Amino acid sequence: MDVGAAALLAVGITAFGFLGASLGMGILFGKMIETVGRNPNSEPKVFKFLIIGLALVEQFGIFSLVLALLLLFR
Repeated sequence: MDVGAAALLAVGITAFGFLGASLGMGILFGKMIETVGRNPNSEPKVFKFLIIGLALVEQFGIFSLVLALLLLFR
């Protein structure tokens, strides 16, 4: 296997980071909707934690993108 093929394979493997980020965001939004459905008065408090959680989950997607671009264009 040459270096170019190995780099493309590594870029494909880093796509799993996007999968994890999208699953994490889906779980967070689902749990927030479930929580607000049970207790509508908790929405302002839960929304604050939702934004913090989304930022933490999204960092994995951004890190995967940067890693994939570094591997692809090195």
